[in-house]
Parts: sequence; C-alpha cells; structure tokens
Amino acid sequence: MATVQHGAPKTDAQRIAAIVGASSGNLVEWFDFYVYAFCAVYFSSSFFPKGDPSVQLLQSAAIFAIGFLMRPIGGWLFGWIGDKYGRRPSMMISMVMMCGGSLVIACVPNYASIGIWAPAILLLARMLQGLSVGGEYGASATYMSEVAPKGRKGFFASFQYVTLIGGQLLAVMVVFILERVMDHDELRAWGWRIPFFIGAATAVVAFYLRRSLHETVDVNAAKKRKDAGSVVALMKQHPKAFFAVIGFTCGGSLTFYTFTTYMQKYLVNTAGMPLKTVTTVMTVALFCYMCLQPFFGALSDRIGRKKMMMLFGGGFAIFTVPLLTALSTVKDPVAAFALIMCAMVISSFYTSISGLIKAEMFPPEVRALGVGLSYAVANAVFGGSAEFVALWLKSIGMESVFYWYVAAAALVAFLVTFMMRDTRQLGLLKDD
Repeated sequence: MATVQHGAPKTDAQRIAAIVGASSGNLVEWFDFYVYAFCAVYFSSSFFPKGDPSVQLLQSAAIFAIGFLMRPIGGWLFGWIGDKYGRRPSMMISMVMMCGGSLVIACVPNYASIGIWAPAILLLARMLQGLSVGGEYGASATYMSEVAPKGRKGFFASFQYVTLIGGQLLAVMVVFILERVMDHDELRAWGWRIPFFIGAATAVVAFYLRRSLHETVDVNAAKKRKDAGSVVALMKQHPKAFFAVIGFTCGGSLTFYTFTTYMQKYLVNTAGMPLKTVTTVMTVALFCYMCLQPFFGALSDRIGRKKMMMLFGGGFAIFTVPLLTALSTVKDPVAAFALIMCAMVISSFYTSISGLIKAEMFPPEVRALGVGLSYAVANAVFGGSAEFVALWLKSIGMESVFYWYVAAAALVAFLVTFMMRDTRQLGLLKDD
C-alpha cells in the first residue's frame, strides 16, 4: 500500500511532483478519450452498415456525443467522492474506468462478426469513458488548483490543459505514425485498434503514479460534513457560481472542440485536404497550442482571470466566422496551420485557466462537485455535440450556420464573464 500524504505540498519540489502525478493521469485519460475522435475515419465502417461515408461519420459522432452525455453523471459521482473521500481516490477510480473502456473498444469485434452487438458494445464502452472523463476533469482541476502556490496559480494550474491537449497530441501523433507505417486498408481493418491498446496500457502506469499523490482534503473532517459533496448544498449556497460556469463553459467547450477534434474532419470533408496532410497540420498545431498554456497561465497571474476570459469570449465572437470561412476553402497546409493557430491563441485565454477559474468560485467542501458537475453539463451539451451539429448542418446544406452558432456561444461566454468578479483576487481558493 502506498503511503498517503495529507495536506497540500509545501515546497516547490513537492508541488511539481504533485502536478506531474496528477497530470500523468490527466494526459492518459484524454489520450484514451480523443483516440476515438481521431480514429473514427478508419473504424466507422467497421461498426456501421455500409453506406455513405458521411453518414457513417455522423453515426460515429453521435456515439462520441453520447459519451459526453455521461459526463454530468461522472461529474456528480466523482465530485461527491472527491469532496467526501478525497481528490486522490476520485482520480484513481476514474483512471481504472478509462482503462477498461479503452480495452473494450480495442477488443470488440466488428459489425460483420457480431452484427448490432458491435455498435452496442462500442456505445457502452464510450459511456464508461464519458463517465470517467466527467469525473476526471473536476477532480484534477480541483487538485491542481489546490496544490498551486499563491501568486503562481495560473502558471501551475495551466498544466491541466497542457496534459489535456497533450492527450490529444499523443492521440494524433500515434495516428500520424500509423498512417506512415500502414496502408489505408490495414488501418481500416485492424490498425485503428492499436491506439486503444496503448491507452489501456499507459493507464495502468498512470494509476500507480497517482497512488503516491498528496491528499489536499482533510478526509476525516469531510466525512463528518453533511454538505460535503452535496448537490443540494451546492445549488442552495452557490447557484450563481454554478450557472456562471455553465455559461462560459458553453463557449469554451464548443470553440475548443471545433478547432481541435472536429477540425481534422472539417479540413478533410469541407476543405478537401488529404487526410495525411491534415494529420500533419493538426499534430504541429496541437504541439504549439500545448506549449502556449503555461505562458497564458502566467499572464493570468498578472492581469487577472476576468480579463483573460473576456479576451477569449470577445475574440471568438468576432473572429470565429471569418476563421471558419477561410478554413473551408484552404488548400495550402501552411495557411491552414496559420489560421488554426489564430484560433488556438484566442482559445488559450480560456484553456490555460479553465480549471483554475472554476475552482476559485467554490469552497472546498463542494469544490470538486461544483467544478466537475457544472463543467460536465455544459461540456456534454455544447462540446460533445459539436461534431454532430456541424456534420448534420453540413448534410442539409447549412454548414455556415454552424459558424454563427459557435460565435454566439462565445458571445455568451463574454457576457457571463463581464458580469463576474475577478476570481484571482476575490475567489474562494485559499492556501493552507
């Protein structure tokens, strides 16, 4: 049994070790979750009857969205565990669930072998992963915010999205490598399963790293508090914070998934760029995006969270339509990269402080629940449906409507943030 150290880390070395431990699991969780999105172009025909490729992708996107609909349940369940029994066990359990979901997807037979059971099992595995990720975000965001030192919380907490984006990056890099060593038919037949096996294996490593984390909650005191992890207490005492998080997360999630996971399909299906070229562009873009996070996190420690969020919401409200319109006809990969990076720079004003600003809005007894549940609700509705809505509007000849939909969500985020206080100075996240 690993020895559990209680209380937030006190030295920078201990804080860095805690961030690395939490981040390793975060990276693996998101790698496992995003592998599905990047491999869908190869396995969609394996799980759905032969037909129009766009319809098959639409069906795959629907299952991707259903995985997101499990997130509120995960946000509630793991938020309760995190506030009542500690952040550490919450993060460990979510890791086990993600590993199981990936292993099931890697092994499930295709439609030709077991018929309707194939997409049914795929759906169940994605629901399990959605439950896991729904809990992972709140627990890891809360934990990383609590171990970050005063005055540098933005910088330290930004590593949540470093690893979240890193999970996407690793997913797309694995696909990139497979595309170079395997032909298209091999990838469609069985090669797409390899990333899911990798995700399941690395989850085991991350689980053991998380066993040695400090516990930032006084578990004995939390167990005695009736309001710890209580949805009733959360909604009675902090409804304004809860709905504010939903308000700005709708724009944050929708813009994030539009310019990351959906962008691969958008450049292939709408712009007509070759799939391998798109994979290269997205690999480089995601790497640059990941590297931006600590710089923007440190910026928030200087100018405040509110200004960061207003720059994010206002930026996307103005530039989403021009960026997506330009990307719809782009042929040059360098131009595509430049346009995507413009979006990712704007996005970084939000992603670098996404978990921190939420954690600063709730007290410790309902922090994991408040962060996880509010984020999961908005993310399920707006983030998880992004690909489905985009592909559906494209299928009925109204693709440009999606551009305005994304811009409107960003405007909502701007307005919600405008009415908030700056949580850097007036938030509820205190040091021990």
